Amino acid sequence: MPSFDVVCKPDLIEVRNAVDQVNKEISNRFDFKGSDARIELAENILYLFADDDFKLEQVAEVMRSKFAKRNVDVRFLTFDKKEKISGDKLKQHVLIKNGLDKDLAKQVVKEIKDSKIKVQASIQGDTVRIQGAKRDDLQNAIALLKKNVTDTPLGFENFRD
Repeated sequence: MPSFDVVCKPDLIEVRNAVDQVNKEISNRFDFKGSDARIELAENILYLFADDDFKLEQVAEVMRSKFAKRNVDVRFLTFDKKEKISGDKLKQHVLIKNGLDKDLAKQVVKEIKDSKIKVQASIQGDTVRIQGAKRDDLQNAIALLKKNVTDTPLGFENFRD
């Protein structure tokens, strides 16, 4: 029975490359000279550091542009609130979505069931497996999900015939 998995996974190598490019550009830009502006990457969290609110926004803007140039969808990023650290310095956490959360997985299953396409969708951890009798039905399901789920970038992998 043909099947595929619906996932939400960024290319972590490209994320690391984009972070390196952001740090390089920040170190070379004139408006950041003498400031402590940088980005640090840990597991699935980015830490943005800057001297003031304006510079923090500039770091975030440079990060968005570098992610876009490296074909990493910025919808993977979830910005938390800004925190004050020692003195005037600011820090901001940016979470990188990796895997479908329960709510999004339920939304994907609901979209599939409401569409009346002859496929079955089941939640398996942080992925959703979709199975159907015909390859055309699976392709219709992919088209439906691409059209209806726009708030999170979805990937389709593990296509089996």
